[in-house]
Amino acid sequence: MSVLMNYAMFPTDKGDSVSKFVSKIIKLVSDSGYEYKLNAMGTVIETENLEQALDIVSKSYKILEPFSDRVYATVSFDIQTNKSIGRLEGKVKSIKDKMSVTEEQGD
Repeated sequence: MSVLMNYAMFPTDKGDSVSKFVSKIIKLVSDSGYEYKLNAMGTVIETENLEQALDIVSKSYKILEPFSDRVYATVSFDIQTNKSIGRLEGKVKSIKDKMSVTEEQGD
């Protein structure tokens, strides 16, 4: 099984810049041992099952809870029971490979 989770979580009551709070969550993700990609709007992480992904969300909230009275979160999942770990890189590689073919064909 492979679970790709795209999520963002941040306090809404700490002003315009919340990077010091978000960095605490990214440290958790980094220390988790799961593959992940940080982007400007969130983080994509790959786990072996849904429980692991939800555990990351829960732990992320627990990091912010002491600092904030209001936390915003958005989460989406791509769960495939017939796939194994490695989709985080594999999905991107597949698109890049297809782009190369398209460029070679002049399309």
